[in-house]
Amino acid sequence: MTSSDDGYVHDPNAFDEDGSRVEDADAGDETESDDAWLEQPVHPENADREFGRRGWILVGVIVMAFIVAPGLILLTPPDTSYLFALLILPLVPALLLAATAVWATTRP
Repeated sequence: MTSSDDGYVHDPNAFDEDGSRVEDADAGDETESDDAWLEQPVHPENADREFGRRGWILVGVIVMAFIVAPGLILLTPPDTSYLFALLILPLVPALLLAATAVWATTRP
């Protein structure tokens, strides 16, 4: 297996003495648009990141998973088996927290 079999080939001639990429005429618009963010990246303070509704829903689920659900299990223990009360019952808020965290951190 050679290095060209996996699709990546390092071309030292694509860079000048300073380490900057040399523009090729046959590179096309795709390379220019892909490399544009490298030349002028967006500062983190200018990025569209707001806490918003998704953040507050996530905070609510965290409070429910770490305070409300364990408190309910402690104060009103279910009349079921040990396995269900201490392992399966806390799993429901944990799964809800995991799903909410993934939903809250992905941007539409």
